[in-house]
Amino acid sequence: MAFSQLKNAGITDNDKVDFQKTSSVRIASEKTGTNMYKQVYDIKFTEKSGNIIEVITVSDASEEECSMGGVEVFIVSKRLNTH
Repeated sequence: MAFSQLKNAGITDNDKVDFQKTSSVRIASEKTGTNMYKQVYDIKFTEKSGNIIEVITVSDASEEECSMGGVEVFIVSKRLNTH
């Protein structure tokens, strides 16, 4: 879902991204109801040029479905204190 939103916004496309280098880390998960969770992921898309597009996604999920609605996608434009 995050990649689709990046493509739709004209930020990147299939020809630019090296999908084997894409990484995804769940950074938070909170139970919000019976079998429902709010999940936050940090996803990094590496383009063949070496450019990295980092996004944070927020979505609702259940044990049956990884996405129970829309996905909010936030582009990380700068990291501070990355020691």
